[in-house]
Amino acid sequence: MKFAFAFVTILCALNSFGQRRLKDIINLPEPIKIELKNTDTLNSILIEKPDIISKYWDNKVYNPYKGVKVQFPIQLQFEDSTYASPIGKNKVITSRYGWRRGRAHEGIDIDLITGDSLFSMFGGVVRMARYTSGHGRTVVVRHFNGLETVYAHLSKYGVKENDTVTKGGYLGKGGVSGNARGSHLHLAIKYKGLYINPEYLFEFNSKNKIRAKELWVTKKWTQPVFHSSRRQSKIKPLISEEEAIASLIKTRSIYIVRPGDTLSRISRNNEVTIASICKVNHIKKTSVIRVGQKLLIEK
Repeated sequence: MKFAFAFVTILCALNSFGQRRLKDIINLPEPIKIELKNTDTLNSILIEKPDIISKYWDNKVYNPYKGVKVQFPIQLQFEDSTYASPIGKNKVITSRYGWRRGRAHEGIDIDLITGDSLFSMFGGVVRMARYTSGHGRTVVVRHFNGLETVYAHLSKYGVKENDTVTKGGYLGKGGVSGNARGSHLHLAIKYKGLYINPEYLFEFNSKNKIRAKELWVTKKWTQPVFHSSRRQSKIKPLISEEEAIASLIKTRSIYIVRPGDTLSRISRNNEVTIASICKVNHIKKTSVIRVGQKLLIEK
């Protein structure tokens, strides 16, 4: 009897505990909403990426934005503060964005050895992976902020069109295909068909830094005529629309040609390109300048 009484007592206690727990479950408060911080990992899991392939998506045309008018200044936003290096070693720029041998060089050349691996600077989708005139084997990746990165002169493809790639994802091998003088990576940055000076957006050193998470781009940074392929332009990132609009006001000064001056020397001393001097003064690169002649310098 004592055993039976004890067993019944335990059952009653368990039943009472179960009712309390059931009551607690039924009367649970509303779930707490937690705002998660905007980290790279959480972005990839929780935030739906914008649709970047529904418009102007063409695997066969290098520039599918022909006819599209871009409003300046251009606002660019980045999720990260760094990019993935397009090559797996120190980046040595052998030719910069700007005027080169009488033509526009619309990207930068980074030294490499044929067979070196190439990587995507950001996550995105491969829009093109095919041979193009001049650039040879070329991979174009469209990214979620609207930029496209171009990797030219490859020796081997590592991706195909419409592939999704991650930041630092393998793209192929560098080489000398197309119109290349020695093995190198020709890296170009484009936005809706417009080239942008890559060094305005990114620091090409071991830190792989993006100059700011929000950058404003003016025409100056999309036109090679304002830059020289032989030296880095003086860069001051525009991080607000107000700064960008204020920068559009160009300053002009008069330079009087001195004995021994050449267009090259005037260009170097005034930190402007020869092409810019010629354009403002309506002269040719081969024009003879005279001592005492007045030239407009526009910055």
